[in-house]
Amino acid sequence: MLIHDHSHPGRRAAAQAPLHLANCDDLPKALRRKTRPALPEVSELDAVRHYTRLSQKNFSIDTHFYPLGSCTMKYNPRACNSLASLPGFLARHPAAPESHSQGVMACLFDLQEMLKAITGMHAVSLAPAAGAQGELAGVLMIRAYHDARGDHARREVLVPDAAHGTNPASAIMAGFEVREIPTGPDGDVDVEALSQALGPQTAGIMLTNPSTVGVFDRNIQVIAKKVHAAGGLLYYDGANLNAILGKVRPGDMGFDVIHMNLHKTFSTPHGGGGPGAGPVGVAKHLEPYLPIPLVAHEGEGPGEKWVWQDEHSRPETIGRLTAFGGNIGILLRAYIYARLLGLEGMQRVGEYATLNANYLLKRLSAAGFQPAYPQRRASHEFIITLKREAKDHGITTMDFAKRLLDYGFHAPTTYFPLLVPECLLIEPTETESKEALDAFVETMIAIREEAVQNPEMLRTAPHSLPVKRLDDVRAARHLDLAYNSETNNATAI
Repeated sequence: MLIHDHSHPGRRAAAQAPLHLANCDDLPKALRRKTRPALPEVSELDAVRHYTRLSQKNFSIDTHFYPLGSCTMKYNPRACNSLASLPGFLARHPAAPESHSQGVMACLFDLQEMLKAITGMHAVSLAPAAGAQGELAGVLMIRAYHDARGDHARREVLVPDAAHGTNPASAIMAGFEVREIPTGPDGDVDVEALSQALGPQTAGIMLTNPSTVGVFDRNIQVIAKKVHAAGGLLYYDGANLNAILGKVRPGDMGFDVIHMNLHKTFSTPHGGGGPGAGPVGVAKHLEPYLPIPLVAHEGEGPGEKWVWQDEHSRPETIGRLTAFGGNIGILLRAYIYARLLGLEGMQRVGEYATLNANYLLKRLSAAGFQPAYPQRRASHEFIITLKREAKDHGITTMDFAKRLLDYGFHAPTTYFPLLVPECLLIEPTETESKEALDAFVETMIAIREEAVQNPEMLRTAPHSLPVKRLDDVRAARHLDLAYNSETNNATAI
């Protein structure tokens, strides 16, 4: 039911009404409304109850365990939100001069320095407004580097078959061709296949390490040496940075450029359409191409100040990706999260994320579930393949995932990466307790028993939620959730 369905003509939230109507005399008549907007007419209590009921129906990290694989839904400490919402931050106009923005610019400069230290990169730009935009920025910098050297033959980017889907998309948007590299049976990149693919056409390789199959590629130094020897560069997809935070640095592995999904590692809200942030870090030879603006620090003592660096001070930049300085509200949340943890706390993030993943992996394996890579330890996530359950009982990974919702668990990622059949990618994150992990294991066991005794129960799940099993294909292709003021209703699939 929509808030419009509660509407009754003349009903108002009188206590929330403004004391004085805004003076619109300065607005041109042509731009003024001719009719009143079709807003719902409800009391304050109607509105509070409606949105409270909606919130109670929603799955969220605040209410449920979220083992959501490659798209980590970490707990966001409330302190990050409250401190980033201080009046001095919220009231600052994005076009305010540097002299009026020294406080926030100092915070952004500190964040740049922190991300440099954590990743082992030479320089960082906070400008990209999302992880995918950071990816595009990274590949554009690789292209700018080769073009600046007159090496125009390098038009091919190598991407493992376990890569995130955004990797080949970003490479193609930057004007490259994509060549896929297979993953070996142990989860590492097939080095022999990589060697055969390298050549004078190679611009670089895009890697996630730990990878999307949940393992740390043990051959990363060999891969870096081979790619660099061929004249290519290494791009680090920072989606899984959470697993190695404070332990291993991409710069030390040999990567030349990295993007970071702040929502995955630094506990900012997930974009879901925005706002987001995807800072990029680079080795020294790529620094001239960083997207602008950056924050620089000048002087000491009374003359100390922070300044924006733009196209005038960075003429070789790939340019601007978003308005002003990026999504500064999101960047401030990441800054506060990093300051709250410190280096010691960040090391614990990597340790606990890895510990929780391996605990779940061991318990599920002991219960009879089949790991996709049984010979490997998990990094921060791991894959269970349900192909045996599918063959024996005719249930799918999606049936399993939907049934988890009935038990109060958000479903893990399903069917990704594509190279594992009946794939269930599980990532608990570092903030879940042993009790929560144990409850998840017991639920998985209970659902598998249901698959034996009553498989139809899984095939028709979920049963306890307001929305039952959706036609996913139709919902994706014909999404229609807009309110229609003429018919006074909304069409929802």
